[in-house]
Amino acid sequence: MTIAQYSFNKKNITSGIVHIGVGNFHRAHQQYYTNLLLENEDQQNWGICGICLLSSDEKIVNSLRSQNLDYTLTVCGRDGKDEVFNIGSLTELIWGIENPKAVIEKIADKDIKIITLTITEGGYNLDKETNEFNLNDEKIQHDLNNSENPTTVFGFIAEGLRQRKTTGNGPVTILSCDNLQHNGNTAKSAFTTFIENQDKDLAEWVKTNVTFPNSMVDRITPATTPEDVLRLNEKNGTHDKAPVYCEDFTQWVIEDNFIAGRPDWEKVGVEFTDDVTAFENMKLSLLNASHTLLSYPSFLKGYRKVDEAMMDKSIVKFVRDFMEIDITPYVPAPKNTDLNLYKQTLIERFANHSVSDQVSRLCFDGISKFPVYIIPNLIKMVNDDKDLTKLAFLAAAYRHYLKYKVDDNGHSFEVAEPWITEEDKQLTTNESPLQFLGSSAFKSIDLQSNEKFTRLYLKFADEIKNQGAGKALETII
Repeated sequence: MTIAQYSFNKKNITSGIVHIGVGNFHRAHQQYYTNLLLENEDQQNWGICGICLLSSDEKIVNSLRSQNLDYTLTVCGRDGKDEVFNIGSLTELIWGIENPKAVIEKIADKDIKIITLTITEGGYNLDKETNEFNLNDEKIQHDLNNSENPTTVFGFIAEGLRQRKTTGNGPVTILSCDNLQHNGNTAKSAFTTFIENQDKDLAEWVKTNVTFPNSMVDRITPATTPEDVLRLNEKNGTHDKAPVYCEDFTQWVIEDNFIAGRPDWEKVGVEFTDDVTAFENMKLSLLNASHTLLSYPSFLKGYRKVDEAMMDKSIVKFVRDFMEIDITPYVPAPKNTDLNLYKQTLIERFANHSVSDQVSRLCFDGISKFPVYIIPNLIKMVNDDKDLTKLAFLAAAYRHYLKYKVDDNGHSFEVAEPWITEEDKQLTTNESPLQFLGSSAFKSIDLQSNEKFTRLYLKFADEIKNQGAGKALETII
């Protein structure tokens, strides 16, 4: 396998971007675009300094440091042909657990013009019911009262901005790259609420010195298992300790609101716009919502790979009907976008055998995903008196997945819900399925008193329990 090597001299690259959350998606998406851009000599002040804040980041930090922060990215084509890139745009890597002071100093550095984030949908510390920043969180309270010894992303950025203000190192843009509708607005609300409650003077400075553009990001990037590491290294003839693989589709649309300048990412395929809303709505409503829709029924039917689930005609029809019948009426196509082609491409992307995404990755953190991907359009469907069958089935499948932790084949499994509350757990284990509709996933809509929805939901909860998710699904397609 031929690997596309970067030709720029890494020693000549300076960091103009700090990125918090150096996970697989970031390394397959933002780093990919930036790696291409750095081939332009006039863009070499836009290297990326990665920042990791979690104790669980130790392995990836050590792996990347052992290989000069380079790694391979395998782009898996839908035609079965792969491309492999050696990525060199990660110019520095700081682990906050090891050196918190260095994190703060880097955020304050005058050369840093942009702070980007991939901290997950649940990482913005929003109350699921009010959508307001949760000031009562124990870690947030610690950081509010210990500004010089932060532990959260909010505390680190606030202290970095405070030093930036004090030293006169100029304005900066904070750019969220997480899958949230209006992610820039969400980031602005979270960070400014934290800062207003910690430092009023800094809050005033932020108003005129920090911008928060909205963006839409898209590239399916599975988790890399130890088996994947062996497979990719054998296939590519490499000894990479931190390889990443992803699909061949990629998209990044950003509102052009950068107060301190930005890279010319448009040279490598990034689209800049005045308003990202239509792109966000299309992606979250069709791709992300469809991922959530297929995840729990597929997992309960025994599938562990998305491409395998997409060979099941009942799953494919379930997803297609959801996109065509339920969601398309609420998705105005962005400019120059063929919505029918977009939906067909989604089906092809989900079925990409080379990527073979994990169903468990799609199931991960449903508590945070439902309010973002499912509930907004469900509210519209309820208001418009639409058919609620497929989403009632999804809710019943999600409850069964959380409560019983066993699939149709009798195989038990563990669930991964990092943001689930004790109240959510009690509502899930309650013998009455209706109680589950009061959990965090559904806080922004009153489903318990919606007779049309609950009648379908209770029917499916019973059928999934007694007949299995597969049999229950066959009744609605």
